Amino acid sequence: MEVQALTKYVRVSPKKAREVIREIQGRRAAEAEQLLKFIPRKSARLVAKTLHSAIANAENNNNLSGEDLIITKAVIEEGPSLKRFRAGARGSAKPFKKRTSHIRIILSDNK
Repeated sequence: MEVQALTKYVRVSPKKAREVIREIQGRRAAEAEQLLKFIPRKSARLVAKTLHSAIANAENNNNLSGEDLIITKAVIEEGPSLKRFRAGARGSAKPFKKRTSHIRIILSDNK
């Protein structure tokens, strides 16, 4: 049985969030939750929130035990970018993007 949680339009760059996601991939869900508490990054807090939601979905919707769950897939997808401009030299404007991410975590009970 597979259960997933999805958080969309998170204001963190996908590259920065993928660094955190790599640490928890393939681990037990409870172990990953503990690990994310000690990573001092904004993306770690957002991934932990999504993981907690996935565990709650498994327990409430599918009657699965939270201790048996394993993270089978954790993906950071690129969301839409906010296009902005910053002042440049001699009155010019320099464009930059404020990137967003979609966090998807899939858990399974390995049965």
